[in-house]
Amino acid sequence: MAINHRLSSIPLDQFLAGASVMAKSRYRIEKDSMGEIRVPAKALYQAQTQRAVNNFQISGLKLPRDLIRALGLIKQACAEVNFELGLLDPKRSKAIQQASKKLVSGELDDQFPIDIFQTGSGTSSNMNANEVIATLATSNKLAVHPNDHVNLGQSSNDVFPGAIHVAACIAIHEKLLPALLNLEAAINDKSESYTDIVKTGRTHLMDAMPLTLGQEMSAWSSQIKNNRYRIQSTLTRLQKLALGGTAVGTGINTPAVFGDRVADSLQAITGIRFSKMENLFEGLSSQDTAVETSGQLKVLAVSLMKIANDLRWMNSGPLAGLGELTLPAIQPGSSIMPGKVNPVIPESVAMVCAQVMGNDCTITIAGQSGNFQLNVMLPVIAYNLLQSIDILANSSQALAHKVIPELIVNTDRLEQSLARNPILVTALNSVIGYELGAKIAKAAYQQKRTVLEVALEMTELDEQELRRLLDPASLTRS
Repeated sequence: MAINHRLSSIPLDQFLAGASVMAKSRYRIEKDSMGEIRVPAKALYQAQTQRAVNNFQISGLKLPRDLIRALGLIKQACAEVNFELGLLDPKRSKAIQQASKKLVSGELDDQFPIDIFQTGSGTSSNMNANEVIATLATSNKLAVHPNDHVNLGQSSNDVFPGAIHVAACIAIHEKLLPALLNLEAAINDKSESYTDIVKTGRTHLMDAMPLTLGQEMSAWSSQIKNNRYRIQSTLTRLQKLALGGTAVGTGINTPAVFGDRVADSLQAITGIRFSKMENLFEGLSSQDTAVETSGQLKVLAVSLMKIANDLRWMNSGPLAGLGELTLPAIQPGSSIMPGKVNPVIPESVAMVCAQVMGNDCTITIAGQSGNFQLNVMLPVIAYNLLQSIDILANSSQALAHKVIPELIVNTDRLEQSLARNPILVTALNSVIGYELGAKIAKAAYQQKRTVLEVALEMTELDEQELRRLLDPASLTRS
């Protein structure tokens, strides 16, 4: 081991004293009701945040950007309302609002170091926001306290549930619904252009009666549309906020009009129709609306999984699979097999769907953890709900922009499969009966011949009549 002779010549007591000064310069001492604690010198947060950082070294997962933004919006709105109600002087209100806007903008995300797996009420993260805002709002001429001023008229018990609703609403409005509209439009465009392309249908993964590719894709579009409607219907409840309930739902330490006024302020800032919950006790003690929202996101995940897997099956091959579609080649598919291309976007989407289904299970379990007047799994609900919204929006955009518009239909493959499909005999049921139809289908399978050829031999129908009855295109119309 090399020795630094310059350092080794310094007396030990002087070296330790210098090291102590250097260490102290990286920290400052903060105080709270529990005493003193060292906080990084450059940190904007204060004592309570640092205690939480020390206590909850669990996962490394931090507060989502959307939730930090929601906390900033709530603090901004509360400061405005507290001034209007005469509870906060104009200078402090203005300073708090200006500092809160920096949380909203994303400038201060690095000042939120607390692990998601923390106190179940989210108190640590609420105080994190209060402390950062108080530090920014404080000046030589103005002292701003995180509890007395920034948290005025509030409790973590109503702020954090409110932040979950605000964050989820904004994320759905700004990201998820536009992504679903884009995906729906992309599928509709393709569906409309494929109205005349007839293909073999499949049930149980086995050959079935024909349909058009446009009809097949119209089911995907309808799934996305109905998921959009489901999520929109949930917004009517998600836009109701628990703010004003403070500690247990009674609204202690704040005027009765506070919750309504804050909701109005948030509506003015965001353009979203927020309102105060009819029953604040429900808003604090349960997370039923978050569970409902997660459930609707799970339905969307189920739909996207079905669409992604249909695309993978139809793209399979290109020689040994179905080979009905060719998805865009966007990256090499193998580290060992040259020329291999895989359906990577649908695979990515399928994994997203699996994650969302798992998130829903977590949110469901967390949702039932409302003990008496407070749910105590709020941070994990927030994290999983917002992650589900984000990744569903992003994967929907990936399908809408990188897959659906660029897919190619292999019409020759479709026509070959369709011409040899013995299930077309179903169209003859009303003329020759089920039993004879079954015999024709089995013979066609065994002899590797078309239904038309076998039916000409096994029925008294002439070729012209059989061609009319067995026309695949006509069989796609009811």
